[in-house]
Amino acid sequence: MEITHRNHVTPFTTKDGSEIRELLAHRNSCIRNQSLAEATIPAGGATVEHYHPKTEEIYYILSGTGQMKREDTFQAVGPGDAIAIPPGTRHMISNTGEIPLRLLCCCAPGYEHEDTVLIEAES
Repeated sequence: MEITHRNHVTPFTTKDGSEIRELLAHRNSCIRNQSLAEATIPAGGATVEHYHPKTEEIYYILSGTGQMKREDTFQAVGPGDAIAIPPGTRHMISNTGEIPLRLLCCCAPGYEHEDTVLIEAES
């Protein structure tokens, strides 16, 4: 049995600019087909708009408030909200609150920098 505690995982910055702690993925566990990470976005911060050609994602908001953009649609999000992001869907999330926005990010297949396409890089 593999159990990982978030306090024992070193955070890193993803290509979209969010700080994540990869809790379970092929890099640190027996998991091979998906990944689970906790992302933190500081007050006033946001990810860079991007998409993943291969990966589908689920964001689950743990704490804080934000605004989710999917394609050309915006929606306020907060604790308890789960957001579906199909492959190829442009998206970004911004922190609209006073405290860090914390969310779980589930990716299948697991997160890879190479499967992240930044929108500003395409312009």
